[in-house]
Amino acid sequence: MELTIRRATLADYEPVCQVLAEVDALHQQALPGIFQTPPGPARDPEYIASVLADGDSALFVAEMAGQLVGVAQVLLRDASPIPVLVPRRFAIVDSLAVRAAFRRRGVGQKLMAAVEEWAADRGVGDIELNVFEFNRAAIAFYERLGYATRSRRMAHTLS
Repeated sequence: MELTIRRATLADYEPVCQVLAEVDALHQQALPGIFQTPPGPARDPEYIASVLADGDSALFVAEMAGQLVGVAQVLLRDASPIPVLVPRRFAIVDSLAVRAAFRRRGVGQKLMAAVEEWAADRGVGDIELNVFEFNRAAIAFYERLGYATRSRRMAHTLS
């Protein structure tokens, strides 16, 4: 089956939410103290429209067999303007989701390639992302693409 990666449009709103809902459910199950099940779509149309309209962000979708099967969202950010940090612009992968039935078919890899090309076209040299420790499959996926842990965010829940 042919895989197509393209920029999302507002017409993609519902299938984008459906794809993201699968990954959201994974996070809700693993970390119920952080993620909850919303009463409706986890992202409203205005949020998606703002991502699509913002020149410093992009939303990519993957289509296979006439079906939207993956989503990647990327944002540009600037380092905090404090003297100890090198001034730089970098990209952050805010979301990457592939429907379970379409994983291990190169969808995530092609979405990440689109993200990397988009960032490079904007003169960005670094791409960062956050992945939760419970998600070992995602960590292994990113490592296969050459991503490495640069820092660790830790938490402690007070009783």
